[in-house]
Amino acid sequence: MARQNISVTTDSVIFFRNNNQPKVLLVKRKKDPFKDQWALPGGFLEDEEPLEIGAKRELAEETGLKVENLKQLKAFGTPGRDPRGWTISIPFWGEVTSEEKVEGSDDAADARWFFLNDLPELAFDHSEILELAREAFLGQND
Repeated sequence: MARQNISVTTDSVIFFRNNNQPKVLLVKRKKDPFKDQWALPGGFLEDEEPLEIGAKRELAEETGLKVENLKQLKAFGTPGRDPRGWTISIPFWGEVTSEEKVEGSDDAADARWFFLNDLPELAFDHSEILELAREAFLGQND
């Protein structure tokens, strides 16, 4: 069987329930592709790193935020979703109880909370990932 050239990333969708106006945490990308665009915190998985550990590591590296409880969404792997090559993302979502202070670091130029009803354009296919996570987040209290 031929060896596949596929990379694996994790992304984190972190929500804060601000009364009836939920917010989500985004980072501004420091590097191409999509330099200076907003995205979900995330990045490439390290060799032999469990998925959830990778998501938590990338979240902490890019924003300073540590979240204990994350829930896996599904896999996103449409070829072309990342201009660097075929990349499969395994996103996770979670919630914090207060609007934690965040700061962009590592390969994030900035980190900031955004109201769900007032989001910037997102890099990659992160709008699609965010929409699925939003449905899970808002549906958990129905």
